[in-house]
Amino acid sequence: MVLETVNENLCVNKLIATKKDIIMVEGDMIVPDSKPDILNTICTSGVVCIYKKEVLEDKVRIDGNINTYIMYLADDTQDKVRGINTSLDFSEILSVPNAKEGMESVIQAKLKSIECKVINGRKVGIKATLEVEVKIYDKEDIQIVNSIQNAEGIQMLKEDLKVNSLVGMGENKIYTKDNISIDNIDNLAEILKTDIAIVDKDVKVSYNKILAKAEARVKIMYLTEDNRVNSIDAKIPIVGFIDIANVTEENICDLDYEIKNMIIKPNATEEHSIYIELEIGVVAIVYEEKQINLIQDLYSPYENLECNKKKITTITNKQTRKEIKQIREKIELEGMENKNIIDVDVCPVIEKQDNLSNRIVYSGSLEINFVLSNQDLQMEVRNAKLPFEYMVDGVEDAENVNSKLEMEVANQDFIIQDGGVISSNVDLVMNNDMYRSTNMNIMNEIQTNGEREEEDYSLILYIVKKGDTLWQIAKRYGSTIDDIVRTNGIEDPNKITVGQKLFIPRYVKTGMMYA
Repeated sequence: MVLETVNENLCVNKLIATKKDIIMVEGDMIVPDSKPDILNTICTSGVVCIYKKEVLEDKVRIDGNINTYIMYLADDTQDKVRGINTSLDFSEILSVPNAKEGMESVIQAKLKSIECKVINGRKVGIKATLEVEVKIYDKEDIQIVNSIQNAEGIQMLKEDLKVNSLVGMGENKIYTKDNISIDNIDNLAEILKTDIAIVDKDVKVSYNKILAKAEARVKIMYLTEDNRVNSIDAKIPIVGFIDIANVTEENICDLDYEIKNMIIKPNATEEHSIYIELEIGVVAIVYEEKQINLIQDLYSPYENLECNKKKITTITNKQTRKEIKQIREKIELEGMENKNIIDVDVCPVIEKQDNLSNRIVYSGSLEINFVLSNQDLQMEVRNAKLPFEYMVDGVEDAENVNSKLEMEVANQDFIIQDGGVISSNVDLVMNNDMYRSTNMNIMNEIQTNGEREEEDYSLILYIVKKGDTLWQIAKRYGSTIDDIVRTNGIEDPNKITVGQKLFIPRYVKTGMMYA
């Protein structure tokens, strides 16, 4: 006979697969006829755009491009600095076991390195290395048994749990554009270098909507018509909505941003400005915290019970911490006297993570690229590396915590001091997303299957073994925790010791219990 149960819904956001891979992108570029020949390159940079992603059977397809900027020394008598840019397209299929069509994906692509080789004065070869991280999710709706109707005599092992149940996932494209003003004395000749980062991320949750707010920090190095190199740093607001049914302001929301397309060019209608247009993809995952009273196990002293059992993994104790990490260090590079800093790229990298008893320790470094010029306006690139350590304290049971750290460069300042030593001041925004994974035993279709076998005795002596609990002992011998506690005068049911002798009262077929 199937027992009538009281159920509760739980939606689990299952992380089906993760994949980290390296994508190599290569291509050649012909120098436009309007540009002088290349003598040698000074620096090469790029911005990654992922404009299409598709989850297939056991694989993921990624389509995108790298907007590449090459600053070079022209092969003419005046040794002028010039710039060219191109788009390196790529299409890659990554093997991701267990991926299925219709599943959701979150993809992050990072430009690890990019280099340019001069083939001849009119042709260059470009080679870029992308580090790609893919996460595949699938939701599963689960019925959790909270209680059983007319459960007289049935013993139930319950556990109160707080879990993060999935409310929904959604995504949208946000389009933003702006004109960035440059110095009035500058007549823009060409753009030499561009860097874009999504910073100052914020989220507001309201009924059925997610408000995503951030800024695109754009750094542009450009050449003026009178052969000067200058740079501009600006922020462009990113604001958009994502519709997800049944979300409320009490929910927790994760956002992931990716640049899909970009246009950066001199403004054709307004002098002393640069036109920027960005297409930003935003993916939102929303959770609610639910308190559930879960039946982990059950049995009856009178009857045999059968049920379907399933073990699932879900997340709990989800939280986010945001802090500022200040790095104040001196950098010593040879030959820095009489040099000027034109531009600095700062890339924070985590190299090691240690989860200790009550803290998480991250060991990383700042990878720094300096674009410099000397008194003769000759330009070069120098590299440096600054190690740092970041700790998240007060994390209970940190060994079992899953964490994801995202870093943003909020402020940076580099000054060449007397003697050529570089003073560095960098503020990093540390966004640390933490949660725990918990396993739950889910049971359903509970039914009776006849009476338990009649025993010849109603009381036995049991000696406690390592790993025993009163629940396990009571279930094994068809007794109850309450009866064992009462018979043996146990004060704390959670404390029994190895070697302890216990009298176990048994139920017989008539339902009578003898002490």
